[in-house]
Amino acid sequence: MINPLKLSEMFSQAGQMQEEMQRKLGETVVEAGSGGGAVSATMNGKKELLKLHIDPAAVVGLSGDKPDVEMLEDLIVAAINEAGRKADEAIKTSVQDLLGGLKLPGMS
Repeated sequence: MINPLKLSEMFSQAGQMQEEMQRKLGETVVEAGSGGGAVSATMNGKKELLKLHIDPAAVVGLSGDKPDVEMLEDLIVAAINEAGRKADEAIKTSVQDLLGGLKLPGMS
């Protein structure tokens, strides 16, 4: 038989853990770049893009005469996607730390 008082305590602890996780995710910051640093993206653990830096040389392009917009778009997408992967890893690590090594399906 489940004790309703214990159940309430468990829900309270789960809520506190969720709040702690949200705080940690907001404080976690990752950065990734592409094109040898021509474009860099900074993202938090909530996968919100915080900053996008584009080196002015990336706007001009390799030829130097006219902007290579397609190349710049590809570099931006690559930097953001890599920052997202790094954020996913940070999230996974934070969850594992918070759970204290408890093994849950899909979190290995």
